[in-house]
Amino acid sequence: MSPGRPEEHDVTTRLSRPGLRGREAELEQLRALVAAVRDGEGGAIALLLGEPGIGKTVLLREAVSLARAHGFVISHGRAEELHELAPLASLASGLLHGDPPLLSGTDFADLAGHHDQRIWLVERLAQLIEERSAGRPVLIAVDDVQWADPLSRFALSVLPARLLSSPVLWLLTSRENPEPYGQGPPATTLPLRPLSETALAELARDVLGGDVPARVEELLDGAGGNPFLAAEILSGIAATGADGPEPPERLVLGVRGRLADLRPDTLHFLRIGSVLGRAFSLADAAALCGRPASGLSAEVDEAIAAALLHDDGERLLFRHDLLRQAVYADLAPSVRRALHREAARRLVAAGRSSGDAVPHLLKSAEPGDTEAIALLGTAAEDVIAVMPDLAADLAVRALELVPPRAPMAYDVGERAIVALTRAGRYTQARDTGDALLARRPPLDVFARLQCVLGDTLWHLDDVQELTRRTTTALAAVTDPAIRARLTARHALVRSRGSDLGAARETGERALAEAERAGDREARVLALWGLGEIALNAGDCAAAVAHHTALSVFDSAFLPEEAIALIHLDDFDAVRRLLRTAGDLPLRPAMLIWTQGTLNMGLGRLDDADADFVTAERLEADLHVPGNLVNLRVNRGLLAMLRGDREAAREHLDVVRAAVADRPNTGNHATHRYFEAVVADAEGDHAAAAEFVRTVQRDHPFLRWRLLRPHVVQAVRIALRGGDRELAEDLAAQAAAHAIRNPTVPTAQGTAAHASALVNADHGLLERAVDILLDGPRPLSLAAASADLGRALLTSGDAAATPALTRAHDLYAKAGADAEADRVRAELERATSRPGRRTGRLRPRTDRGWAALTTSERKVARLIAAGHTNRSAAEALVVSPHTVNTHLASIFRKLSVRSRVHLARIVLAEDDAGPAVDD
Repeated sequence: MSPGRPEEHDVTTRLSRPGLRGREAELEQLRALVAAVRDGEGGAIALLLGEPGIGKTVLLREAVSLARAHGFVISHGRAEELHELAPLASLASGLLHGDPPLLSGTDFADLAGHHDQRIWLVERLAQLIEERSAGRPVLIAVDDVQWADPLSRFALSVLPARLLSSPVLWLLTSRENPEPYGQGPPATTLPLRPLSETALAELARDVLGGDVPARVEELLDGAGGNPFLAAEILSGIAATGADGPEPPERLVLGVRGRLADLRPDTLHFLRIGSVLGRAFSLADAAALCGRPASGLSAEVDEAIAAALLHDDGERLLFRHDLLRQAVYADLAPSVRRALHREAARRLVAAGRSSGDAVPHLLKSAEPGDTEAIALLGTAAEDVIAVMPDLAADLAVRALELVPPRAPMAYDVGERAIVALTRAGRYTQARDTGDALLARRPPLDVFARLQCVLGDTLWHLDDVQELTRRTTTALAAVTDPAIRARLTARHALVRSRGSDLGAARETGERALAEAERAGDREARVLALWGLGEIALNAGDCAAAVAHHTALSVFDSAFLPEEAIALIHLDDFDAVRRLLRTAGDLPLRPAMLIWTQGTLNMGLGRLDDADADFVTAERLEADLHVPGNLVNLRVNRGLLAMLRGDREAAREHLDVVRAAVADRPNTGNHATHRYFEAVVADAEGDHAAAAEFVRTVQRDHPFLRWRLLRPHVVQAVRIALRGGDRELAEDLAAQAAAHAIRNPTVPTAQGTAAHASALVNADHGLLERAVDILLDGPRPLSLAAASADLGRALLTSGDAAATPALTRAHDLYAKAGADAEADRVRAELERATSRPGRRTGRLRPRTDRGWAALTTSERKVARLIAAGHTNRSAAEALVVSPHTVNTHLASIFRKLSVRSRVHLARIVLAEDDAGPAVDD
């Protein structure tokens, strides 16, 4: 803070107030963070860590007061031990109750209405917080994060990075260090140590006044430096003197002593409260006591007078969780269990949600408790979309409660398999299913279990086992809907095989069965399978037709429709689809992969790289890195186009590790092609050609959709490796693909280009260029133009110069620096003078304005002009997630932490004049 500010006048007094003794250094750090965020230095995170009673909450409240005095919008929430099933409850407890609240009830209702997509929900929440923080800094404080519900924990792990450039201070308390915060602002961790003897002595003087007797100092030693225990001891001494039991037993015994003085009804009421949690509603306690709430006023008054509870106007709270634990610990284990079971029963009877009752069931249910099994199953279904791991835990617990031979085990087990698969716990899901199958269920149950296990095995990439099981189940099934699902799954599996004609027949039969059975899941699977089969076969128009029908039926498959359209060269339709998807709670990682694939095709390499980085980050957030190999292969190929071999090798290392972890033929193909490109660039042409040959070990090169745009490069690699037969095979595949797709310019132009290279045919190169001029892919056109220019240059034809110039300009505009430099050198030879430098041909640096890509500069200027991430994304027609990725890179390269600092740099750069590439 600047000297002389009015809020600075009483810092010394504040730091030495009772309750903050010994925490002067920590409070000073928090004060500095508050000032830094207020003064526009970007977001920040502070973590207050320590055991119960160590003073975390007191320090947090003081920081909240400091921030409020500095004009912050405050969200002060608390996680509750028994609220783990209420999505976003820990954050919502503060977001909705500030003065003014950070979010309105309408805002939160909008979030709650779309809570079935975690990433969408957090993005929307980030947008709302970003908008609020545009006018005033924001403090989001959450106490007891160790008890936060899974969705709040997820949001807290993602939001700081998403709001990196906004003036948001995150202040969290926890008994242990929570999970890391990714690419967010650096966290200031404040582990609260036991108070020093000096601080304890000062605390004693605050409470007792005057000098502290030696006996009191001895008793305070027993508190272990814990300020809450010390305060309780001092309160007891102030009331009864220094004689009595030693801590820490003193706290439990002290509470027990207070309880002994209470009326029996009050004691029962407090014990009920301790079972319900630190904070509980009077209505819930009354229901569990079996009395009307209006009849408990005497008990409430007596508990408050005994300094055990206080009333915040909405709920009753134990004055400290250690007090609740002391009351709870005084209950016999069997009594606790019975009270939790009764609490669950009463809450259900009172019409409360399964989420309120299930935490009590987890502490009390015993095998054979059918009511608990049903409630756990309902709770799992309620939270599976937004908290899949928790849903899986609940579903597994329900299965554990089912007696081994009970028929209901199969239904409960089926739900557990689905939940475990949704949570990405595929091996556990398969093992659970196999344990149920080992009980030899009836044939229809057998088929149903194999049906749900199909999704599990698909994610495990165990296609052979999936084929075997599906075939076996089809022989046993009688239920038409299950038969349709199994047939559809069989078609999807066969999409990865060699006989795509037979696969198509299976898919068409599955779709007919699904329509007859009226089964939605079977229809989705059948359309998905038919779309995949068509795309793998290279029938792009049919793939679009199937995927369009699928996305109309289920909008979650819109990315698949967009990918199919990209293969059809209909980039305008893809843009329209992506704009449509912008406000839908779809699969964001897949959507951004689609956007990156489009940008790759458009030759917008910087944007494509940012998209792939973003998609990988989103997959990592969700712990489902299913597309990691393809993402890193594309990023590696981009790095090679730029001439950054070091980055390409780093990507290749990640790909090798990922393929070793999840080997499948698709990953094998893309990985081996990437190996070929790197080996070829390093001069090992024989090894590169061998890598391309291994791509075709299971299927032809063009069977792999990701590799289709690279068939010309594969032909070059084969020719440089001396394998003309391989080159001819690749060119023949390209020709066959062109015949299947007569209206797709890229397919036609690529086929002509590949054949021209194999046959050294200048005329075919000219034809390839003419076709690709009408297509949407500038890099394909650049490659054909460069090869044409080289061929003409060899023959001494003056037409070489315009062909090479076109190739150079296209590469330079795309940011393919290495290719642009190579063509420029050939231009210099063609003209016998230094080549003209168009576009951005400069060495890449790691830091400073010059290090920013063209896209990053656009983002920087928009953010500096006051745009939010969302409005910048709308202006650039990209995802807010991608804007955030750009911002993180901009901040790193410019060594800034806030939008204020960024705006100063942008202003200075613009005053200095526009850069060549802007």
